[in-house]
Amino acid sequence: MTASPPQRLAVVADAERIQALMRASARELFPHFYDARQTSSAVVHVAQLDMALIEDGTYFVHEAGGELVACGGWSRRAKLYADGGDLPGDDRLLDPASEPARVRAMFVRGDWTRRGLGRALLEACERAARAEGFSSLVLMATLPGEPLYRAFGFEEVGRTMVAMPDGVETAAIEMRRLITQP
Repeated sequence: MTASPPQRLAVVADAERIQALMRASARELFPHFYDARQTSSAVVHVAQLDMALIEDGTYFVHEAGGELVACGGWSRRAKLYADGGDLPGDDRLLDPASEPARVRAMFVRGDWTRRGLGRALLEACERAARAEGFSSLVLMATLPGEPLYRAFGFEEVGRTMVAMPDGVETAAIEMRRLITQP
C-alpha cells in the first residue's frame, strides 16, 4: 500500500487544480449513486469550489507526485454546501458556543479512494474546529460520501432532495457529529 501523501492547507494558487479534482471525482464516483442527469448536474453545481474556504484558511489538500488527489475542509461560516444559492447570512460567522462548524467540499480522486485520505481530512477539520472552540460538526452529505461520514461517527439528522440551479434534484443527507476531545 502506498503511503498517504502529505496534507497541507490549500492556497489560492491551488484553485484551478482543486476545481479540476472536484469535477473529476464527481464524474467518477457519483454514477455509482446517482443517475446520469444527476451526475452531470452535480459535476457543475456540487463540485464547485467556494474560494472563501481557501481564503479563510480552512481548506486542505493532499498532493502526490505534483497532483492533487484529495481535498476538503471546514467552515466557521453559516453556508452549509456549495451552490445552495447565496442566501442572506451565508457569510455570517458562526458562534462556536452554540452552533456547529460546517464540513465542506470533500472530494477524493477515484484512484485514491479507500486509502484514508477522507478520514485524514475529517481529522484535520475536527482538530481545527476544536481549536476555535466548536463542539460539533455538521455537513450535507452526498450519497458517495455517506459511508465515510458514518465510519467517522457522523449521525444522520435527516434526508432531503436538494434542487440544483438547473432544476435537477439529488438526494442528500444532513449529518452531525460531536467533536471529540483529545
